[in-house]
Amino acid sequence: MKLAMKLRTRLFLSISALITVALLGLVLGLVSVMQMARTQESMIQHNFVTLDLGLKLRQNLGDQLVMMLDSEPNPQALATLQTQFEGLLAQGVEHERLRTGTHGFEQTQQFYQQFIQAYRNNSEGGLSIRKNPELSASFNNLRNDLLGAYRSALDNINAAERDSRERAYWIAGLLSLVALAVLCIGFVTAHGIARRFGAPIEALAKAADKIGQGDFDVTLPISPAAEMNLLTRRFGLMAEALRKHQATNIDELLAGQQRLQAVLDSIDDGLLMIDRQGQLEHLNPVAQRQLGWDESRLGQRPGEALARPELDEEILLNLRGGTLERAPEDLCIEIDGESRLLTYSLTPVSHSAGHILGAVMVLHDVTEQRAFERVRSEFVLRASHELRTPVTGMHMAFGLLQERVHFAEESRETDLFNTVKEEMQRLMQLINDLLNFSRYQSGLQKLKLAPCAIDDLLEEARQRFIDRAQEQSIILQLDLQENIPRLHADQSQLERVLDNLLDNALRHTPENGLIRLQARRHGERAIISVEDSGEGIAYGNQARIFEPFVQVGRKKGGAGLGLALCKEIVQLHGGRMGVYSRPGQGTQFYMALPF
Repeated sequence: MKLAMKLRTRLFLSISALITVALLGLVLGLVSVMQMARTQESMIQHNFVTLDLGLKLRQNLGDQLVMMLDSEPNPQALATLQTQFEGLLAQGVEHERLRTGTHGFEQTQQFYQQFIQAYRNNSEGGLSIRKNPELSASFNNLRNDLLGAYRSALDNINAAERDSRERAYWIAGLLSLVALAVLCIGFVTAHGIARRFGAPIEALAKAADKIGQGDFDVTLPISPAAEMNLLTRRFGLMAEALRKHQATNIDELLAGQQRLQAVLDSIDDGLLMIDRQGQLEHLNPVAQRQLGWDESRLGQRPGEALARPELDEEILLNLRGGTLERAPEDLCIEIDGESRLLTYSLTPVSHSAGHILGAVMVLHDVTEQRAFERVRSEFVLRASHELRTPVTGMHMAFGLLQERVHFAEESRETDLFNTVKEEMQRLMQLINDLLNFSRYQSGLQKLKLAPCAIDDLLEEARQRFIDRAQEQSIILQLDLQENIPRLHADQSQLERVLDNLLDNALRHTPENGLIRLQARRHGERAIISVEDSGEGIAYGNQARIFEPFVQVGRKKGGAGLGLALCKEIVQLHGGRMGVYSRPGQGTQFYMALPF
């Protein structure tokens, strides 16, 4: 601590000396400049007053002379001019007496009195300056005196300028000497600091660079300054501690890396680690078996290796923090003559500071699952088709029976007949929903794409449900953004989606509620939504709302295939469907469709 105080004291004294010399020179220069400015200002002001008075006196004298030369001078006007002349002379005498102590204008007064006396002596005869030597001499004396005062004032102004210039040169020289002194002191101080601290600090910086690169075999400098030697010794102790710490942690890092490698290799799913450039950095043994790859694939882009360029685009989007708009398609891999289907998911790997370090791609073999789904879909499709024929016959036969058999309105038989009819209708609707859902899942359903106006689509859907909404005292409101482009879509299929969403909204909206049918543009997509003011959907059920045969809410109806069918239709159009709901505050179903 004592050594550090000595170093700070030396630096403080050196810098203080520089600042003191610079401030003294600056203060001296400022005082000189201000004194010179005040002296010059006083002198110039005095001489300008003298010039002004001389000019006024010459003008007045000229006016008097003109009036005197007149054949019939006006005595009153002449007396006025003489009074003004004498007043100006009195001002000049008073100014000189206060400012300089000279008596130049007093002599002018004497010459003027002589001129006036000569004029009065000659006033009875005709006035002629040339013919009157006394008047001519007195006038010339007065005029020359005024001209002399004018020239004297000009000479004084010029002398003040010369004096100011000389003072300026003197101040500039003084400031130059001060600057030279500051430069010399600064050079000596900087040279001393650089000699004592510059070279050792550079050597310490090089040693720190080597330590940062992992090389602890460094040479530390010796300095003439005791403070630098103390710093160097502590730096050496730090380097030794780091060397020991590194030696201790290398084994732990290797063990941790081996444990992490074992965990990654023991995962049942394939795992690909991708760096920030989208290149393969690591793959576990499961991924090697699933893809038929080895470590020679490291450094390649997965999409390029699989001939799937869209996969690389999805990876780069994930590395930028974006999300996929739709579920990725399965990867079809041929290994040893066998075709396998793999599904994958991408997850960014983020640093604790927030920036993305890379991505992880998880592969899952779904060959058997997809085969089971295909068999299930075919079974449902065939079973539904086979059930439809006998159920349709039963429904027709029951209708004929109901026409021939008549019971009283309030009888038990009539209630049974109505119950059978309602259940058969529900059975027919269930079979139709199963058939439609199976067609979409199996890819048998084809779209009839054509230009579709969104405003007409929504207005027609509103008209189909307006009567039912009025019966339930529900407001069905249509909100459309202007100038939304047309969709290229299957209008009949979108009408089915809207009918299903509006039917659900009406079933879950209480009386005097509100349903909004909205459409707006978002980038290159149209966002169409149906929002109600019903009881909402619990957060735990929102993730399963689009799964088949899933029903949520207190008012359940149908087989739970409506929303699943809607999602299939929207995805077939290249869009996506979602839900936003807060329990107790209503629900909003939306679909984003490309233009």
